Amino acid sequence: MSNQVRTMHLNLFLYNMGHHEVSWRYPESLSHRLMDFTYYKQLAQKAEQAKMDSIFLADRISTSPKAVEHGSLISFEPTTLLSAIASVTNRIGLIGTVSTSFNEPYNVARRFSSLDFLSNGRAGWNIITSGTDHEAQNFNFAGIPDHSERYRKAKEFIEVSMKLWDSWEDDAILLDKVNGIFADKQKVHEIHHNGEFFNVRGPLNLPRSPQKRPVLFQAGTSEDGKDFSALYADAIFTAQQTFEDAREFYKDVKERISGNGRNPEQVKILPGISFVIGNTEEEADERAEELSEFMNFDHSMIQLSNRLGVDLSSISLDEPLPNLSDLKETQGHQSRTNLIIQLTQSENLTLKQLLIRLGGGRGHYTISGTPKRIADELEFWFLNGAADGFNIMPQIMNRDFNQFVDLVIPELQRRQLFRMDYSGSTLRDHYQLPFPVNQFVTIS
Repeated sequence: MSNQVRTMHLNLFLYNMGHHEVSWRYPESLSHRLMDFTYYKQLAQKAEQAKMDSIFLADRISTSPKAVEHGSLISFEPTTLLSAIASVTNRIGLIGTVSTSFNEPYNVARRFSSLDFLSNGRAGWNIITSGTDHEAQNFNFAGIPDHSERYRKAKEFIEVSMKLWDSWEDDAILLDKVNGIFADKQKVHEIHHNGEFFNVRGPLNLPRSPQKRPVLFQAGTSEDGKDFSALYADAIFTAQQTFEDAREFYKDVKERISGNGRNPEQVKILPGISFVIGNTEEEADERAEELSEFMNFDHSMIQLSNRLGVDLSSISLDEPLPNLSDLKETQGHQSRTNLIIQLTQSENLTLKQLLIRLGGGRGHYTISGTPKRIADELEFWFLNGAADGFNIMPQIMNRDFNQFVDLVIPELQRRQLFRMDYSGSTLRDHYQLPFPVNQFVTIS
């Protein structure tokens, strides 16, 4: 155990107008700036001024005419937007989501290595396998491959990417102008990977980046997802509805990490927390209830049907959901599907009640309250074995994020639970992670 005082990690989960599905409709929302880079620039700079660890961008690579009729389901490609943000920030980490199901390792390794150079060591990759047929059908597939196949492919994808990031030794570049030698060819390696899914010669056409490789994040909480994270992830994004579930997940994954011979203290577990803040508890509750008044439940039903892979349109909003236990073996987003099933079973929710619960955080824990109550909740999870930090998910981005930065973070700092300043300049510094050893270098 390090002698350094343990403080929580806070990422801004940057999701256009906010994490409530009707955030774009809310009167205070800046919807007219949805495609305006200066909007994202200002949010990123505010997060950096607050000394947050990183900005995190999710990604979903499909939409539909029905989906966009009532929802702002559009977004920039993550690494492109993060590259632009890198030019207007200096210290905050930049985490982008890229799927292993519909990309090639060489391209992805190159994109994140480029981002790491352009940001001076602040790049992070959130690794997903994707989970819907609509996404697959944008990439020449009839449907999404089965769950186990996607994770086998993801494992091989990561192995290839790590070989590519290591294909240049740290001292390979010589810049010997006198003799005309740019790099030592003995220290640049073809990887010659031949596997089930990929055949890649290498090397990468970029040298080893400032962090040696980007910080690796993973968001799956299925059994396959947890095993994958225990092998590769530097940090894990997770969705848990209760403290008890979060603590159980935390204990389980840390044990798996240790079982793989890795240091569990060096893998951070970060639940998502979606929130509405008010000056009083009553004001916060009123703001949360007001958001549900803007919901279009036909749209919400489409979103949930797509998530579960079953058409719910024939069910009355005032009826309870039918038994969804047969969906536990879905080939799509297993962990989120299981969370929704558990939520409906434990609380016996009607369909309308479920849609309202999911509207604010898509299955992540949601809370409304004063700044003190929000800080109390984060502190309790952090100090009692449920989290190493949090993905911060403001329901109305410009309003709730401003209040979080101005009111909640100072409260956490007063409690010595969050940093007063950065101690380093890279994302690895923020997470107290070592630089990975190059697999092609023989250690004497």
